[in-house]
Amino acid sequence: MDAAAEPATQANFTRERMDGLAGGLAVLVDELAHGVLVASTKGEVLHANQAARTELARREILGVHDGRLQTIDSRQERELSQALAKAEAGRRSLVSLRCGKRGRLSIAVVPLRSDRPAGPAHVALVLSRASVCDPLMLCFFARSHGLTPAEEQVLAVLCQGHSTPQAAVQLEVAVSTIRSHVRSLCAKTQSHGVRELVGLVAVLPPLGAARLLDPLH
Repeated sequence: MDAAAEPATQANFTRERMDGLAGGLAVLVDELAHGVLVASTKGEVLHANQAARTELARREILGVHDGRLQTIDSRQERELSQALAKAEAGRRSLVSLRCGKRGRLSIAVVPLRSDRPAGPAHVALVLSRASVCDPLMLCFFARSHGLTPAEEQVLAVLCQGHSTPQAAVQLEVAVSTIRSHVRSLCAKTQSHGVRELVGLVAVLPPLGAARLLDPLH
């Protein structure tokens, strides 16, 4: 091989590997339960994973208008704009947007530094999860600990923040039935009470329901 051509060949190989890595990362980000967006510092949306697209489609707290992020009122619009300006200056921030119907959406705004000083400034916006309990990971958790369908259902309700009596009302069963399920759940997961049980689910990897129909192993 021509010695002069060898560096070019190596550069092409590296570029192919980087392109493959970028494609793999895009697929991985799409699996996350957290919404992730990449935007310009002016709020122009450049990329959104599936969870973020779902949140934006609701248009209840955060949406897109003419390709730009938009909140439900001018005050929160200013908060988001200020966070984007901080990111342009290299600083991270946390924004909490509110809506009467949906409650709160927390957004971590993180500057994405480019290797090229003259390159465009981009920002990552990482959205809070809709709930502690994501359906896909709850399925994995239930399967791995041998939970029954009834126990999985009780655990899902507890992870939504309901107390034992509230879970009984929601599932239309006796409180004693819920307590029996909780004792079984604690025994199977080696946890000591509802708080620790919910904590086990809360710290599971943040994978969403993008592949919920895939076989579970």
